Amino acid sequence: MSYQERRSIASLISTLLIGGAYLLYVLQRYQADAPANELHFWASAILIMIPVYILLKIVAIIVFTILNTIATRVQEPDIADERDRLIELKSVRSSYYTFMFGFVLAMFTAVLSMPASTLFLVLIISLLAAMILYDVAQFYFYRRGV
Repeated sequence: MSYQERRSIASLISTLLIGGAYLLYVLQRYQADAPANELHFWASAILIMIPVYILLKIVAIIVFTILNTIATRVQEPDIADERDRLIELKSVRSSYYTFMFGFVLAMFTAVLSMPASTLFLVLIISLLAAMILYDVAQFYFYRRGV
C-alpha cells in the first residue's frame, strides 16, 4: 500500500471520528438544552465546527506522519506530480458536488417550511458527507488509477 493510500485511510478515519463525535455532541446538546433561538444555536454549531475540525485534522495528520515514519522508516514524499494533482482535483470535484447537492436539499427544507434545525442538520451532514467522500475518492483514485 502506497503512502498516499495510507494517508487517505488515516484521513478518512479521522474525518469519521471527528465528524461523528461533533455531530453527536451537537445533537445531544440540542436535545438537552432545547434552545429558544434555534437559528443562533445551529449557526454557532457550524461556525464552531469549522475551526475545531481544522485543528483536529491537523493534529491527526501530524500523528499519522509521525506514526508512518516510525513504522516504515520512510519520510513523506515532498514532490507531487501531475497524477497527484489530478487525483486531488477529482476528489475535490466529487466532494464539491456532494456538498452542493446537500445545500440544495437544505434549501428545499426551507422552501417546504421545515424547522431551521432540519436545514442546519442537512447542511452539517452534507458537509461531513463531502469530507468523507473526498477521502474515499482519493483512496479510490490512488488504488484504481486516474
